[in-house]
Amino acid sequence: MDIRQLQYLIEVARLRSFTKAAESLYITQPTISKTIRQMEEELGVVLFDRIGKRIELTDAGQIMVNQAQNIVTSFNNMSAELDDLRNLKKGHIRIGLPPMVGASFFPTVIGQFHKKYPDITIQLFEDGAKKVEADVASGALDVGIAVLPLKMEGIEYFSFVEEKLNLLVHPTHRLSGLKEAPLIELAGESFVLFREDFVLHDRIIAECVRVGFQPRVVYESSQWDLISEMVAANLGIALLPETVCREVDPSRVAILPLVNPVIPWNLGIIWREDRYLSFAAREWIRFAGEVLSDAGRK
Repeated sequence: MDIRQLQYLIEVARLRSFTKAAESLYITQPTISKTIRQMEEELGVVLFDRIGKRIELTDAGQIMVNQAQNIVTSFNNMSAELDDLRNLKKGHIRIGLPPMVGASFFPTVIGQFHKKYPDITIQLFEDGAKKVEADVASGALDVGIAVLPLKMEGIEYFSFVEEKLNLLVHPTHRLSGLKEAPLIELAGESFVLFREDFVLHDRIIAECVRVGFQPRVVYESSQWDLISEMVAANLGIALLPETVCREVDPSRVAILPLVNPVIPWNLGIIWREDRYLSFAAREWIRFAGEVLSDAGRK
């Protein structure tokens, strides 16, 4: 038994006529009669009492029609909701954002997306890039923003930022007057870093070790503005991305390029390549990529 048979049953019961029901459904009268007969044989009951040219529902037929109406209504509601999803009239997206990324890049993207798709809801989760990557991999998030390159397999991405880290020091610091600062010059300095759940935490330490010293970390934070304020208070030095440095007051903090080596800061939008993505999430990826690409060309 399928939804089409139930629809035929309801229409025959409504019009009390096989002929009228066939006309209403744009099918032949023998087709609808055969369908009802097959249902009766399958169920082992008589659905209609045929009295000459008139037909009446039997008690079994009435039960079937009542249940069929509920099933067909649910099916129609399901079809309508699926159409809404396909047409992006509804949906929900879970997006992971590292704190320093969200404010710099995504208010505009989210605003434009909401304007175009007002009934799609977005839930933001602010965590370090390590956790964002892990949550996308596990399915806890639909989409995330992470620092490239990725450590986990099975994740698809596209890059939208390629920058490098700058050095932040107090204006009275011995390096503040230089045009650029080699990393080895930071040996013995007090570092203010992002917390361990941020990719930059491990990356900065690894680069320091590679050039020959273990950095002395005195403070850790998840907020770039707090880190820059600590530098302004002469509590240590910091390494922050170029985008973030543009938000820092240069009268309170000296900012200079880091060299030998340059430490890259590349960002990408990531999603799980082997897991189903909702229509809304797929459109978010496409839309965000388009907006960020346009912004990058300006």
